[in-house]
Amino acid sequence: MTVVLNNPAERVRFLKFAAVGAIGAVIDFGVMNLLVALIRAPFIVAGTISFICAVISNFTWNRFWTYPESRSKPIVGQLGQFSLVNAAGLLIRLPILHFGEPALDQLLVGLSYTAQIHQFLSHNITLAAAVGVVMMWNFFVNRYWTYSDIDA
Repeated sequence: MTVVLNNPAERVRFLKFAAVGAIGAVIDFGVMNLLVALIRAPFIVAGTISFICAVISNFTWNRFWTYPESRSKPIVGQLGQFSLVNAAGLLIRLPILHFGEPALDQLLVGLSYTAQIHQFLSHNITLAAAVGVVMMWNFFVNRYWTYSDIDA
């Protein structure tokens, strides 16, 4: 973390990574909410599909914008590394979704919201927490493994 704080180039990379992550989060939340609302997909299924869509977007943006100097690595190998890091992120994310959403849903039941509103809130608040935790994992592991060909 101190490398990011002390190195101006790394700070810029982190901010770009965070911006890419924000785009991925919009995709993630959008796809998840569409799948739940339109086809009544189970939350875990919708959250997994939305995560995969966000990963594809994030890899593309990170390869060409955040780490353009990292294109010295073959795209297939780099996509494989990025996917493995994100698969581990998915393993971090799924328990947060699985255990966090029902707990939060129970907390919101007592409020004066309708069942539909508190379910929407519990889905999105839980997903936001999972996205935040996984973003930190993804940044550091991708920076020092997937994009290791870049000097700090």
